[in-house]
Amino acid sequence: MTRLRLQPVMHGMAGILFLFNVIGIYKMADPNWLIAALFVIMGLASIFFPFIMKNIRKFGEANSLMRMLQAFTLMSGCLYFLSHLQPIVGFTMLLAGLGMAYIGYAEFKILQPSFIEMDTTGITLPGIFSNRRTGWNEMKNVILRNDLLTLDYKNNKILQLEVLDEISPLKTAEMNAFFEKRIQS
Repeated sequence: MTRLRLQPVMHGMAGILFLFNVIGIYKMADPNWLIAALFVIMGLASIFFPFIMKNIRKFGEANSLMRMLQAFTLMSGCLYFLSHLQPIVGFTMLLAGLGMAYIGYAEFKILQPSFIEMDTTGITLPGIFSNRRTGWNEMKNVILRNDLLTLDYKNNKILQLEVLDEISPLKTAEMNAFFEKRIQS
């Protein structure tokens, strides 16, 4: 939850964007009230979603569903405005829809449990689009101490990751011995 502090703001901004689109539809010569109602519903749902998301047990799934609905609504709005000869608004909605889809995917990946895989050939770190594989020969030092995993690369990069699982001192010593053995070989 601490990784996504601006998430409620993003939902609120999407809701405000939907409500501004209602104004654009209302001012047209022949407004489509069904699209206007869709934008009002999505605008209000997006604005109030951050207030109710604390009570949702499956937060990640609900957030992903809301982002998909927001992206779908923005893409529908893009088609609507393009069909009514308003290309600037239509392409802006297209960009906002693509941005919302990317944000939804990134949040989905962030909310997934992340695991670092360490085996005899190297370390695999999770990423947004793909996993990053690093060989032991690229590492200067790897150590687990005080719930922090420190990866010290030979190119002077250091990556420290917080370990959320409770690891016993015996298991920590075994892991550090394994890391040292792999780096030495």
